Amino acid sequence: MNDRIQSAVLFAGLAAGLFLAGCGTQAAPQPPSLNLPDRVTDLAANRSGSQVSLTWTMPKKNTDKLLLKGIVTVRVCRKEGAGACVEAGTELSFPPGADAAFTDTLPAALAAGTPRPLSYFVELRNRNGRSAGLSSAADVLAGEAPAPVTRLTAEVRKQGVVLRWAPVSEQESSAVRLHRKLLTPPAAKPHEGLLAPQPEPAEQSLLVDSCAPEGRPGDCRALDKQIRSGQSYEYRAQRVARVIVDGKTLELAGELSAPVRVEAADIFPPAVPTNLAAVATAIESGAQNASPFAIDVSWQPVAEADLVGYAVYRREGDGAWKRISLAEPLVPPAFRDMQVLVGRTYRYAVSAIGQNGHESARSEEAEESVPNP
Repeated sequence: MNDRIQSAVLFAGLAAGLFLAGCGTQAAPQPPSLNLPDRVTDLAANRSGSQVSLTWTMPKKNTDKLLLKGIVTVRVCRKEGAGACVEAGTELSFPPGADAAFTDTLPAALAAGTPRPLSYFVELRNRNGRSAGLSSAADVLAGEAPAPVTRLTAEVRKQGVVLRWAPVSEQESSAVRLHRKLLTPPAAKPHEGLLAPQPEPAEQSLLVDSCAPEGRPGDCRALDKQIRSGQSYEYRAQRVARVIVDGKTLELAGELSAPVRVEAADIFPPAVPTNLAAVATAIESGAQNASPFAIDVSWQPVAEADLVGYAVYRREGDGAWKRISLAEPLVPPAFRDMQVLVGRTYRYAVSAIGQNGHESARSEEAEESVPNP
C-alpha cells in the first residue's frame, strides 16, 4: 500500500514539473537599444547679413521610442551643392525636448559671389558618438547680399502712398521688399458688427518684382493702395535676390533702408463728375415756376467711398457761377432746375463733395436753352 502511494506522488511530481517547465519557457533574447536620438524634422534657417540663425526642437525619444535621458550632443554642418557637409561650429548640447538655436557666421567665401543654395543640417549623437543620421535640410542662399536701398521717399496721394527709391543701375532687375509699420495705436474699443472694418495689421510687406521707372527721372516707383485715412505709417525697404531651388523660392535680403514716415491725412477731394447733361423739360406751371419748362441736369455718379454728395452750379453767358442746389450736398446724381425763364440759355456745372468737406473742381459745362413757345 505504501509503495502505491509513493509511486502516485512521484508521478504527480514529475507531471507538475514538466507542466511548469513548459509554461516557463523564455522568448528569444532582444538586442539592447542603441539609444540613438530621433532625427530632427523641423530645422529652420534664416540669413541676415553674414549670419544664419538656426532653430529646431530637440526630440524627446530615441529611435526605439524610449525616452531620452541626459544631455544630447548636437553637430551642425552646412553643405553647398553636392559637396560634403562641413562643420559649422563646435559641438552643442541640449536636453531632450528643448527649443534649440544656433547662429553661424558665414566665412568670407560663402558671403561673396552670386546667390546660390546653401543647406544646413543638425546631427544628434549618443554617448558613443553614434547618430540616426542628419536632420531635414534647412536652405538659405549663400553669396553677396544685394546693395542697400537708398533715397527712399514716401508721398501721400489720393490713390495711396507713392514710394520712390534710387536704382543701383539703369537696368535694375532685383526685387525690392517694402516693409510698412502702423505707427498709430489701435482704438481702445474697436467697432463691432458685420460691417465693421477689420483691424489693420501692425506690420505688412509688399514685394516689388522689378523697378518701375515712373515719376522722377531715374527713380523706381511703387504704390501702396492699402492705407487708411488718418493713420501714420513708417516704411523701410531692402533689395531681395531670389533663387528657385526644387520649386521653392529662396531669398537673400540686403540691409534695411533708413525709415521714412507719412501721415495719411484725408486732404483730397473726390473725383470730378463726368458726362454732365442738361435737358429742357415741359412741366405744368405752378406758383414756384411761371415757366412751363424746367431743365433736368444729370451726370455720371462718382464711385468713391468718401463721397457724401454733389453741388450744382449755374450761370448765364459769361456771368459768375452761382450754387443753385441746397447747402446740404445733393445725394442723387440728378437735379431739376425750376427757376428758369423762357428764351434764356443756361450753363451748368457740378462738383463732388467728400466726407472731409473738400470739394472737387467743377465738371465740364453743359448748356441748355429754354424754349420760347
